[in-house]
Amino acid sequence: MSMPAEAKQAWDRHEGPVILATVDADGCPNIIYATCASRYGEDRLVVADNYFDKTRKNIQAGSKGAILFMTGDRKAYQAKGTFEYHESGPVFTDMKKWNPPAHPGHAAAALVVEEVYSGARLVQD
Repeated sequence: MSMPAEAKQAWDRHEGPVILATVDADGCPNIIYATCASRYGEDRLVVADNYFDKTRKNIQAGSKGAILFMTGDRKAYQAKGTFEYHESGPVFTDMKKWNPPAHPGHAAAALVVEEVYSGARLVQD
């Protein structure tokens, strides 16, 4: 599924860190701030794994998750989906282009977006 146009435009205007949420095998949530994030293609939001620990373990165990971001006009969007973890390949290579060189960039955590909400409203084309 491609992200709805409104969500892509909102991502292009997002400001500040994103909030990335995963869950472990027992359903215990883990939430982090992430400053190194970008969009890849039409359906992925990518966060650089610079210092993940629980987040990495959750993703590698198959966690679904969400990324919350805000636009400059303080409108919040929540993208939900399934994670991929790229330690090589095109998504990883792209992450290395925008991740600051001072950070290790161990891998690229890509959320394959299945749905996007703004508040309680499902964002659709």
